[in-house]
Amino acid sequence: MPEAPNPLIDNDRPPCAGPQTALAKLAAGWLQRRFAALLRTSTRRLNVTYIVAGLIVAIATATTGCRNLAEAEKTRRTGLATESISLDGVTRRYAIYVPEKPGAANLPLVFELHGGGVSIEDMTGESGYKTPYKLWMDLADSEKFIVVYPEGLNGAYGKPTWNDCRANASVNSGADDVQFISTLIDLVSAAHNIDPNSIYASGTSNGGLMALRLAVELPDQISAIAAVAAAMPDHSECRPPAHPVSVLFMNGTDDNHLPYHGGILSNPPNPDHGSVYSTEASVNIWKAINRTDQAPVSYSFPDLDTKDGSTVTSYSYANGINGKEVALYKVIGGGHSAPSIREQYSALFERYFNRQNHDIETTTEVWNFFRQNASNHRGAPSNAARPALFVP
Repeated sequence: MPEAPNPLIDNDRPPCAGPQTALAKLAAGWLQRRFAALLRTSTRRLNVTYIVAGLIVAIATATTGCRNLAEAEKTRRTGLATESISLDGVTRRYAIYVPEKPGAANLPLVFELHGGGVSIEDMTGESGYKTPYKLWMDLADSEKFIVVYPEGLNGAYGKPTWNDCRANASVNSGADDVQFISTLIDLVSAAHNIDPNSIYASGTSNGGLMALRLAVELPDQISAIAAVAAAMPDHSECRPPAHPVSVLFMNGTDDNHLPYHGGILSNPPNPDHGSVYSTEASVNIWKAINRTDQAPVSYSFPDLDTKDGSTVTSYSYANGINGKEVALYKVIGGGHSAPSIREQYSALFERYFNRQNHDIETTTEVWNFFRQNASNHRGAPSNAARPALFVP
């Protein structure tokens, strides 16, 4: 999909220091005038108590004003906005959606990570393309959570990419995207009432691989992740996963860009894109880390669209450490895309990426998984033996 840059960069958030400085200047002027008046009195005695009391009131007023503005800022913004931050001297873009009437309770936070070459306008639907990912905003309104669409930096082919853990891939940017996501967590949490035990990341393709990197490197901040059309890299520049995180995989068996049974990525296979383990091996890696049940609970979804050439069966491996879970949505006959009922890709898209399944809604299934895996014990060390796949 072609990139459709959005020039709207919203940086009008008022800093707390602005009103605080103004109030401090007013307080200083008042104190200066009061001090001069006292010096002109016949007694020339300084009413220290009076001045100190005035100073305390002025400081309290400044602090309260700042706090009230901060609280107002936490509630005033709703809807979709495209914003930017500077990180290590580089401008990074993201879109954020805040539901109407979010209420007073702490809100979950969902990150949706794009695939390679996809802009945030493509994700939110602003570019006009079909996109299952814009449905996160409908869910955010009904379920009351905040969704953030971050954007990677340009890779070798001049479009946004994520620096995931593939050590043998040369097409992605070299950005510190873990730092970017961690900074966004802090930024959004400072501006909104976020539940620290309900922070999630979902992504497709390159974005799914990036979500897996977050599970490895930010287990103390991320409660659960979903990797769509993605798998664990078989040549990794990241440390082996060692902390339990609930993980969902949703992969098509007829994926022509990220092979279900593992191997070199892209179509035709291109070593520049690196390689991954099979979907089954990726599931086993996280089953071992999370120490889940070995036998899954399975469910076959109704074949709502008999013409899409695919069906979906889910496998849930539950009862892991601190309730962690691993899930696999096996899209039998599905291609390199997120299944969707409402946002169906074109025939041209399917010609390049193979068939899209229309029996489930990816965002709904992923949200149900996230909601069931809110964690109160994130980042606890795993006592499981390291999977053989990661033995040095």
